[in-house]
Amino acid sequence: MSEAIVLKPRAAYAAIVAATSLGFVVVQLDVSIVNVALNRIGAALSMGIGGLQWVVDAYTLAFASLLLVGGALGDRIGARRVFVGGMALFSVASLVCGLAQSPWVLIAARAVQGAGAALLMPCSLALLNRAYASDKPRRARAVGLWTAAGGIALSAGPVLGGFMVASFGWASIFLVNLPIGALAIWMAYRFLEETPLKAERPPIEWAGQGLVVLALFSLTGAFIETGSSGWISMAVIGGLIVAVAAGSLFLLAESRTAAPMFPLKLFASRVPAVTSLVGLAVNLTLYGTIFMLSLYFQKERHFSPEMTGLAFLPFMAAVTVSNIAAGRIAATYGPRLPMAIGLLIGATGFGLMALIQADTSYLSLLWRLLFLPVGIGLAVPAMTTALLSSVPTAMSGTASGVLNTVRQSGGAIGVALFGSALALGTIQGMRIAFLVSALAVAFSAVCAFLFIRDADHFAG
Repeated sequence: MSEAIVLKPRAAYAAIVAATSLGFVVVQLDVSIVNVALNRIGAALSMGIGGLQWVVDAYTLAFASLLLVGGALGDRIGARRVFVGGMALFSVASLVCGLAQSPWVLIAARAVQGAGAALLMPCSLALLNRAYASDKPRRARAVGLWTAAGGIALSAGPVLGGFMVASFGWASIFLVNLPIGALAIWMAYRFLEETPLKAERPPIEWAGQGLVVLALFSLTGAFIETGSSGWISMAVIGGLIVAVAAGSLFLLAESRTAAPMFPLKLFASRVPAVTSLVGLAVNLTLYGTIFMLSLYFQKERHFSPEMTGLAFLPFMAAVTVSNIAAGRIAATYGPRLPMAIGLLIGATGFGLMALIQADTSYLSLLWRLLFLPVGIGLAVPAMTTALLSSVPTAMSGTASGVLNTVRQSGGAIGVALFGSALALGTIQGMRIAFLVSALAVAFSAVCAFLFIRDADHFAG
């Protein structure tokens, strides 16, 4: 395969950011694009709300539980190799999703999509981080653009999905990944340099990886089950017990291995610990909100898929501007300020959303909703920059894998909890979910302000 081509500095910068961002784009697109198709998928494949939660969470859980392998493999055998392999797997799984004729085929293919996403996502960030390891201001701007691309995809997913479902059917939301995947693979080989291989390549702890999968699927499955069975049912209690046992065994195993996938020593430092907490709060609340509002618009407000997509359109503009601004602010002032302020803005938005009533108009809902992409869009690039600046370059793949594992786990749990809250009644469930979200994001803002220092960085 050809080596990465040499371009002039400005063109090289654009090509590197574009190539790595395509990986983030397909990952984020498939998080949100499926939400506006849930009504149509449920009707076509005879799925209830629990099955629809699994359509969303099978992807997110596989993504979360295998991100540790993705980051570790990138550090061991080269980030570009793993990025390309993950993109190829993701594309094949997308084809199977588009052709699925039964609920379990679709759910299984979504899980394989998540596995591909787990391989390519941390490696895309590791490739970007390596390209600008010696230029921290440019790296901060590049991370802002990378995050903005993912934010655009996350926000555009409902809009694009709504029109595609109406025009071409629900299968089209998966088939759109095929040309994007092909372009990403070509650009990776043409514009990205392979990362150096580690001198030592300890084996992957596959037993530990299995424990991660068991813990996350058991925990999320238990939360999904609460919507229909309640918190004291045997299925829920059993799932929680299995999740705690598997999680405990995983942490014990990781503490005793010489080359852990989930290095516990990262959390001895303030920055990785706080950025993980922030990532958990952000994804749990944001993913849960998108899932809940998608069903609310279609089932309660009787919006069509196109109208549901358009209802999310202002979200896209706000998160894009906020992400780009955040990269510049972090490059100039450091990550602490945009993190803390952005999270407080997001917490304010959730607090305002908790006041909605059954007769609240769309416009009244919208101005409250816009606090979320503005605030969270400001915080997330700063969070990522803070983490990457605090670890050695050789650990960037593993560190980003740990952060994104926590974030995507939070997203899956958010979908499970927010979906189950709907069993209390749509408006009542939404108000409770948004109030808890406001408290969680406000707490993470306080932690960011108290424990992140702009001087925290790894020299070398």
